[in-house]
Amino acid sequence: MSALSSLIEQKLTSLGTILCQSFPEMDSDSISQQIQQYQQDKNHPIGKLGYAVAMSDFVEKVLQKQPHLLAQWWEKSPTFADCEQYSARLNNQLSGISHEAEFYKALRVFRNAEMAKLSFCQSLNLATVEEIFIHLSQLAESLIIGARDWLYHQACTEMGTPLDEQGKPQQLYILGMGKLGGFELNFSSDIDLIFTYPTQGETHIGGSNAIKSVDNSKFFTRLGQRLISALDDFTVDGFVYRTDMRLRPFGESGALALSFTAMEQYYQDQGRDWERYAMIKGRILGTQVNDPNVAYLEKMLRPFVYRRYIDFSVIQSLREMKGKIEREVRRRGLKDNIKLGAGGIREVEFIAQVFQLIRGGREVALQQRSLLNILPEITKLGLITQTQYQHLRESYVFLRRVENSLQAINDQQTQTLPTNEIDQLRLIEACRHFTCLDEHNHQIECTYAIENWQDFYRTLQQMQEKVRAVFNQLIGEETEEKAETENQWQDFLEADFDEIVQMLEESHIQSEYINEILDKLSQFKEGLKRRIIGNRGREVLTQLMPTVFSLIFKQESYRTLLPRMLHLIEKISSRTTYLELLLEHPQALRQVIELCAKSQLIANQLAQHPILLDEFLNTDNPRHPLPFTEYADELQQYLLRLPQDDEEQFINALRQFKQATLLRVAAADILGALPVMKVSDHLTYLAEAIIQSVVNLAWKQVSARFGMPQHLQNGEKKFLVVGYGKLGGIELGYKSDLDLVFLYEAVEGQTVGGKKIIDSNQFYLKLAQKIVSIFSLNTSAGVLYDIDMRLRPSGDAGLLGCSLSAFKNYQLNEAWTWEKQALVRARPVFGEQSLREKFEAIRQQVLSTPRDMATLKHDVSAMREKMFTHLSHSQENEFNIKTDRGGITDIEFIAQYLMLAYAPQTPELTKWSDNVRIFESMADSGIIQQADAIQLKQCYVHLRNKIHHLNLLGKNAVVPNDEFINERAFIKIFWENLFK
Repeated sequence: MSALSSLIEQKLTSLGTILCQSFPEMDSDSISQQIQQYQQDKNHPIGKLGYAVAMSDFVEKVLQKQPHLLAQWWEKSPTFADCEQYSARLNNQLSGISHEAEFYKALRVFRNAEMAKLSFCQSLNLATVEEIFIHLSQLAESLIIGARDWLYHQACTEMGTPLDEQGKPQQLYILGMGKLGGFELNFSSDIDLIFTYPTQGETHIGGSNAIKSVDNSKFFTRLGQRLISALDDFTVDGFVYRTDMRLRPFGESGALALSFTAMEQYYQDQGRDWERYAMIKGRILGTQVNDPNVAYLEKMLRPFVYRRYIDFSVIQSLREMKGKIEREVRRRGLKDNIKLGAGGIREVEFIAQVFQLIRGGREVALQQRSLLNILPEITKLGLITQTQYQHLRESYVFLRRVENSLQAINDQQTQTLPTNEIDQLRLIEACRHFTCLDEHNHQIECTYAIENWQDFYRTLQQMQEKVRAVFNQLIGEETEEKAETENQWQDFLEADFDEIVQMLEESHIQSEYINEILDKLSQFKEGLKRRIIGNRGREVLTQLMPTVFSLIFKQESYRTLLPRMLHLIEKISSRTTYLELLLEHPQALRQVIELCAKSQLIANQLAQHPILLDEFLNTDNPRHPLPFTEYADELQQYLLRLPQDDEEQFINALRQFKQATLLRVAAADILGALPVMKVSDHLTYLAEAIIQSVVNLAWKQVSARFGMPQHLQNGEKKFLVVGYGKLGGIELGYKSDLDLVFLYEAVEGQTVGGKKIIDSNQFYLKLAQKIVSIFSLNTSAGVLYDIDMRLRPSGDAGLLGCSLSAFKNYQLNEAWTWEKQALVRARPVFGEQSLREKFEAIRQQVLSTPRDMATLKHDVSAMREKMFTHLSHSQENEFNIKTDRGGITDIEFIAQYLMLAYAPQTPELTKWSDNVRIFESMADSGIIQQADAIQLKQCYVHLRNKIHHLNLLGKNAVVPNDEFINERAFIKIFWENLFK
């Protein structure tokens, strides 16, 4: 007979004796026969019962104390469906109790019976690992709230009912922390609670037995004390839960219950990193639907936990917490601890929660309490790989199975593996086969080759090694870079003048540049003195600067790179989280330095908007920018992660998305991953995605006030945004503004559904004003785009919006030649397809209208001469790529002239709005030679490419006069031949 079979028979025999003693009508011989017949039959209630008590001494003890429960299980096994409706069943039992002793007994009897059922379901695999700890949490919540409500009624009778200033009764609100808050409670967990109440005030005596009223603080403190006793005191019936209140503000020295205002003040002024970590799982227990106090409390606590910015300071804080835990493990000699040891449950929790603390303020999907819900969200964001996710999920579930099976043996809070053979046998049996949920919440069977303790231990170690590997990669003990920082720059912040000179000499700086470098370093140190850095910031800066200088002075361009990096670091010096990002991610630091060396634009962007440093955490990002066709969807998904009622954050997010994407494009450009034509595609489609979001936001705001034009059907806007210039020509650069014209379909009528009714045309004008306002709003994240509206009908004198019919009339009858030139590079960038087609038809009609060639040549030439006179200010030894003769403007005018001159005979030429395809179509139609078209395109691309790279360097579009000589000569000859 196996050891398990022997144990089952022994346990059943003991329980059979209890049945005979408690229920004389039950025959002892019959019971013995049933034990012999069914003890190995897991399909029979007796076989199931024997297995459950063999796996848990606690279950056996409960059945011994509650023989009626034993009699029920002997005849009919409990099912997981019996583990429901805890609150209703408990309240039903408490409703008839008036004495405290009965109350204490009822809580404990109920708790033990329900815990025994859950242990039974766990042992027999009637529920998944996840379902067990969710139900353990629900049971605890029901007992806590049931006890609170019973005690509250008693306290009101003794002290009166606590009221707020409006005379409304107040309740004690309880935050369940840790695993209780995350619905992840262990079988024998402590419960961590925080007590709070809405406002100060005092009790109302009314019909109670109270002699005099007391203030709310005293009432809720006494209520809290009684609740702790009801849960924590050990009686003949045991205890309900060991209750820990040390997570409350000020810990053991703090008030037991605080008002909402006092809580808010504490977390604003004194809340520490470990309290943020703890509060991630903080959940208000027993909440009622539409309780405004719950909504207020959650809203008040959220900013403390989830910072709006990317917060990398938590990495070091969590690492320090982990270090303290490991030192405690060593001090106490804890061996084989599945929670606190290397690769244990706590490390999985740290991995998930570090990303919640870092990014939860911007990624609403991370503002959850359940670890198993967080892991897939972290994976979707690309913060861990799919393989790492699978390793963490499988290991966590296995470790939790071990933990709950271990604790269910004797209802003891332990995470240390047993040394006795019986308990080892129980773990082997529990972990060789069980059910759990996959990432889609489907039940799956988990089977492991575990036949003995060595197999179990080896499997456990494999799980822990997977966790430890991910933990070290993401959080780790030390970064690889720290070993390299023992260099001559180690004491830079404390060094004097002579010491810095020596540092520069040891860095092999050429002697003629030492004074120049010294001046920059001195200015940097003086600048730091004027900034509030703090102890932690200075500590991080001390560790970071040696690495920064070591990397800078390895670059050939260190003279231009140094001031850029010093400017960046000075800007972020008072925001420790960004310093920590660079310190914790050496690969990111290297890439920042590489790109800043090649681009003043990137250096300036990072200094102005440090939040963009987040883009360098994945060093592959700059080399693999998102396909530009996906920008609209990506932006939509990005915005969906934000609280939808926070308009300021929404508008800031648009700017952050633009800056982050522009940074990726610029980096890919510098690293050679994008040719110039693709750079413009990316920048253009980025602008279109943002235009779409801005229009939708403006529409939402304007329609909320004025309703919508009554002629619109569901989802319609009948509003068109037309891009001109570089936006229309799909040729945007890094510094381009947006030339926009707003058109709409004019229908007589009014708005409906708003607070104020206005004319439909007036609605579209207000919409246009709101769009311009959103684009121009200067927030902490900067201006979205500079908007130029001067190309609309009548220019600055015209209305911001124009009906399609009025636009058509103006273009055909009033527009100047230069306005028709501008129309060549116009195309719709937002609006329904029907409106886009109407605009294209108008554009083709206008561009295809016959015109006098002599007048056309004169007008185009005169406008070009006027632009040259007013815009070109280069010196004799300089060439302005955009405005000088032979430059970009000449090429654009050539394309526009060719379109206006030949579209009347060949209307299909109007199909394209970009210069490259205009030249191609002109050659295909025989209007210009193929060789000339190729040469024009090459000249145009080369000149644009140079402008892009000058923009990246932070320079104007001016080069020495001896550059682009061949291109300029060709363009001048082509111009003269065209306009002679």
